Amino acid sequence: MRLAHSASIAFLLLLCTVIGSTAVAQTNANAMPANAVARRFGNGWECERGFRQTGETCKPVALPANAYFTASSIGKGWECSRGFREAGGGCNSILVPEHAYLSSGSYGDGWVCERAYEKKGSKCSPINVPANGFLSDAAYGRSWDCSRGFRASGGACIAVKVPQNGFLDGSVYGKGWTCERGFREVAENCSAIEIPEHAYLESSGRDWRCERGYSKTSGKCQKIPLPENAFLEDNGSSWDCERPFSRHGEKCLAP
Repeated sequence: MRLAHSASIAFLLLLCTVIGSTAVAQTNANAMPANAVARRFGNGWECERGFRQTGETCKPVALPANAYFTASSIGKGWECSRGFREAGGGCNSILVPEHAYLSSGSYGDGWVCERAYEKKGSKCSPINVPANGFLSDAAYGRSWDCSRGFRASGGACIAVKVPQNGFLDGSVYGKGWTCERGFREVAENCSAIEIPEHAYLESSGRDWRCERGYSKTSGKCQKIPLPENAFLEDNGSSWDCERPFSRHGEKCLAP
């Protein structure tokens, strides 16, 4: 009995030694290197700002002139300051030409021409606004537009030729004119709309419509023949049968 008890004590001591050794080994494995902090989320560690992880250590990031440290410990660990762009492992100054300013974005050429100037190569050249034109604020395409009564043609603004019974419209596209009410465009001219008998000019002023009880047929308004026991529908251009009659062809027949 005494021998068995001694053996049990020896086994427990050995087990405690093994567990203690494992805990120490794990503690050493999880130990943070210099210039590291515990991760805010999850387990493990990450390098402090200005250091980059290399294996199980945090080595200082070589910061070039005109640059700043980034929060990420992955990658190069730095970015160029505003007004500079990365080149050859360093930060070179962006050359801003006359009549330009630094752009807010961190990509691209890094500069934008002032109003009334346009980019040509590495310079900002004056925009050539033609006579009867003005500078526009369009982000794309032509940087100028023509004044009312003129339209763009090549690099010039030419006068819009308005035919008789027409007027300048508000559109900056197309031909720039519209026919007056009661006229329609025919071969770059405004021709009067001929309104037949029992018709009237519709609200758009571009066409005509038949009066109630007439239908538009071959450019005229023909009276709608109503059979016995029929009535005009609300649209005034068709008919239906009164109850209890039903339509059969052009007649209303009793059930």
